[in-house]
Amino acid sequence: MNFFDKLNGNILQNQSLLFVGLDPNPEMMPVRYESEELIAGLEKWLQFIIAETADFVCAYKPTLGFYEALGIPGLELLYKTLAAIPAHIPVILDAKHSDLNTSTIFARTVFTEWQVDAITLSPYTGQDHVAPFLVYPDKAVFILCCTSNPGAEALQQYPTNESPLYLQVVKESKTWGTPEQLGLEVGTTNPEVLGLIRAIAPERIIMARSIWAEGQSLKQILEVGLNANGDGLLIPVPQDMLGNTQLSEQIQSLRAEINQIKAEIIHENSTCSVWFPDVCLLNQHPHQDLILQLYDIDCIMFGSFVQASGAIFPYYIDLRKIISNPQVFNQVLTAYEDILKNLNFDRLAGIPYGSLPTATGLALRLHCPMIFPRKEVKAHGTRRVIEGNFHPGETVVVVDDILISGKSVMEGAGKLESAGLNVNDIVVFIDHEQGVKARLQQNGYRSHAVLTISEITNTLYQAGRINEEQFLAFAES
Repeated sequence: MNFFDKLNGNILQNQSLLFVGLDPNPEMMPVRYESEELIAGLEKWLQFIIAETADFVCAYKPTLGFYEALGIPGLELLYKTLAAIPAHIPVILDAKHSDLNTSTIFARTVFTEWQVDAITLSPYTGQDHVAPFLVYPDKAVFILCCTSNPGAEALQQYPTNESPLYLQVVKESKTWGTPEQLGLEVGTTNPEVLGLIRAIAPERIIMARSIWAEGQSLKQILEVGLNANGDGLLIPVPQDMLGNTQLSEQIQSLRAEINQIKAEIIHENSTCSVWFPDVCLLNQHPHQDLILQLYDIDCIMFGSFVQASGAIFPYYIDLRKIISNPQVFNQVLTAYEDILKNLNFDRLAGIPYGSLPTATGLALRLHCPMIFPRKEVKAHGTRRVIEGNFHPGETVVVVDDILISGKSVMEGAGKLESAGLNVNDIVVFIDHEQGVKARLQQNGYRSHAVLTISEITNTLYQAGRINEEQFLAFAES
């Protein structure tokens, strides 16, 4: 079972969004354990916390630094603490790991030897640092994108309050892993910060920190932090609560308060009013996260652009950039695959040149032979029109990136048919909705699209990525 399923299963089972920090901090250890030897006292305290909370929380978060500070006995304490956590409850190791040189060996240690389910990482060494942790398909990472430390504000708000660095971290890290693999750690006492991050990352799990500032409104935190389904937000149990002898009762009371507020918020928004300012996510598109990522890496741009046909559109789609963003590319392939697995074909053909990387990736995924019609026939060598091996009479599904006029994809399909192959289905990523689908049907082809341009613009407008003027310019085009 992967981390995402394990976490959601436990949220459902315990009806809780709460997680507990298992931190052997001598300064926080209750007085009743001070008569013990330090390590023994800390161990009894942590065991007490687990016993009192296991039925009422969704995850545990031990902070590695506290255990390391205690030396070898501290690491031994970590092993004992991990062993005491019930197997069905996910463990998020709060490591804030940031060293590229040790990332591979550290990932192997924490995921295979310590058997933790997720880990927190610093983003500033980039995707190369995070990648070794993402090769474990059942595990997850949380990227630290924001901290409540006042001294960090000069960095996090750079260069401007309108376009702060922490939001750029969110946008960039989303391209590193899928929503099931990569979540965000957000430490803030400001609900507005949490809301801005949620608007950019609607499908990501957010592990909140530092939300228990004096006078803070729990309802406000939940309003801006919950996702469209009323979850996706992990809430910390206050540290000062963990030393209380009546911990179980206090945890249950906090859980009940959170669930009551969550129910009220869902009810208030059940008519699709306001969840975030100017954003309604209750009926969000199933590919919303992917659409936002494509926009963030400039695959989708708005302005005045001349198309290959000479027409001027208020937008431009450039899917060639996805090959430089492996995680986004992976999500694009998955979206294609969801369509292709319901079709019947013997071979898969990509249309040069834009869809060739996509067709190659799909051929590898589907274990399906690939061919492609040449854009121009070579004047030397075999002078083949179709590259790759095939047998006349076989059925080929054609894969392309974008349908605008349909000219290139029908030319490609025609070349395949001239070689004795059958083409029934054409699968594209984006349909520009210029009547091409009907034109293809008239020529005997069934067309299938992952997305339409109206779905993309509606999603971007609802998420606040494009303004009303841009949205209306598209509608009038």
